[in-house]
Amino acid sequence: MYASPFTMDTNRAHGSLHEQYKRKTILTVERAFPYVKTRIAIIDRERLILSPIEVAIEDLQKKTDELRLAIQQEPADPKILQMVIQGCISTAVNQGPLEVANIFLNPIMNGVDHPNIHHNRLRLCFKEFTRRLAEALKRNKTLIQADQREYQKDLENKFTKFTESLQPLLCACKQSTMMETTNKKNNRQYQLVTLG
Repeated sequence: MYASPFTMDTNRAHGSLHEQYKRKTILTVERAFPYVKTRIAIIDRERLILSPIEVAIEDLQKKTDELRLAIQQEPADPKILQMVIQGCISTAVNQGPLEVANIFLNPIMNGVDHPNIHHNRLRLCFKEFTRRLAEALKRNKTLIQADQREYQKDLENKFTKFTESLQPLLCACKQSTMMETTNKKNNRQYQLVTLG
């Protein structure tokens, strides 16, 4: 399997979060790797196109896995743990998790869009991500030396700001929505659907 980023604008492979798609190509070969020959014939090819919100979900799951691995690493490596935490809440170069939440969940909070299954998945990913991030900060606090207490306090402050900014977006996505359904006699009925 390999993945290729693309945008609907054919001239660019990368774009902003709301226009970034991903094409996953899954190749099936006639024999399992490793094999004696270095080239094996491809017998099937399947392509999947991930929408921008699906790409964001996948990226957030990847960051959550990085956090989990850094937390569970034995013996604990404080430098690796701090790098992963820093990359999650103090993003300077790339658009971070809070920007992902603003782009995909803010339209729901403002009533511009209605929540769907992808919004719910993203919300659940953010809940898990936040839980792992809190766990990582707690673990880091047990590993640091006295000279890093100020750094730990700074990370905790950034985490608090992150969760305070994220909370209204997650709550807006969780709210129930009314879905209109039509029965056989064309009578309108409304069904209450709770997304998480």
